[in-house]
Amino acid sequence: MDAHQFAREWIEVWNSHNLEEILTHYSDDIEITTPMIRMALGVDSGSLKGKKDVGEYWGRALQKLPDLHFELYEVTSGVNSVALYYKSVMNKNAIEVMFFDDQGKVNRMFAYYTT
Repeated sequence: MDAHQFAREWIEVWNSHNLEEILTHYSDDIEITTPMIRMALGVDSGSLKGKKDVGEYWGRALQKLPDLHFELYEVTSGVNSVALYYKSVMNKNAIEVMFFDDQGKVNRMFAYYTT
């Protein structure tokens, strides 16, 4: 996998706000952990699992943030994983670490934000 190509495509798809296209990067059993879930949904673990629940959460987020625009700063890669450093929502910078399954889909994601 080319980490830089994945990152460019990922940023472009998120900036398009096309939820169907966004979800093509993720496995059906995707699990995400982010402080935004705790803040928006009050889920103490900050985690959601499954493409259906994650998709519903992201769909609501895209509706609430119609001006969402990510700007990629840096891409790093690891074993079956990438970490993206980018400008995110609410004037925050983010680091998002994504792990890939055997089909090249993201099946685990952790997000970190500046305070």
